[in-house]
Amino acid sequence: MSEVRAGLAAVAPLKPAPDRPQTPVAELVKRARKGEPAAFDELVRRHLRAAYAVALAVLGRPADADDVAQDAFLVALEKLDDCRDPARFSGWLIQIVRNRALHALDKRKLRDGSDDAADSPSHAAPSDVVLRRQLLAALATLTAVQREVVLLHDLDEWTHAEIAEALGLTETNCRQHLFTARRALRGALAGEPT
Repeated sequence: MSEVRAGLAAVAPLKPAPDRPQTPVAELVKRARKGEPAAFDELVRRHLRAAYAVALAVLGRPADADDVAQDAFLVALEKLDDCRDPARFSGWLIQIVRNRALHALDKRKLRDGSDDAADSPSHAAPSDVVLRRQLLAALATLTAVQREVVLLHDLDEWTHAEIAEALGLTETNCRQHLFTARRALRGALAGEPT
């Protein structure tokens, strides 16, 4: 499992999320609705890695995932009053991210294929580029739900309860997806046939 987690960190070039925050999300949403920029900044800081992870799970390309995550936050800011339950902001945001990512995927399918080399930063070490490609290929073998669960859990350190709420799953189902995804990733990274 540690190899998968270390590898996933190489896929998501974002800094690790700090310890769990003090101010409840619902309070931050209420303050952001009143126009307090620091409150929305804190919501972005707390949810950026998760948004990126979900977008990456759908799109499979880091650069596209980054764009979609940023776009989703702009949409969330514009429609913050539409979030009916501020305590469930995380799930509401993840749904926006998923919808934006699916829309971006549809647009990408309509246009000609683009160069995947653009997804690899030129300043990265060759071994990091190879690892990133291997991990992205391994992640591509998973179902969308498995990718989302493993990225949220192992990359962003969400609990099973948080993931279940955000994705509309039971905690047991979330655990099953995580177990299956990790097993498939270990097999894919070890070169075992699926």
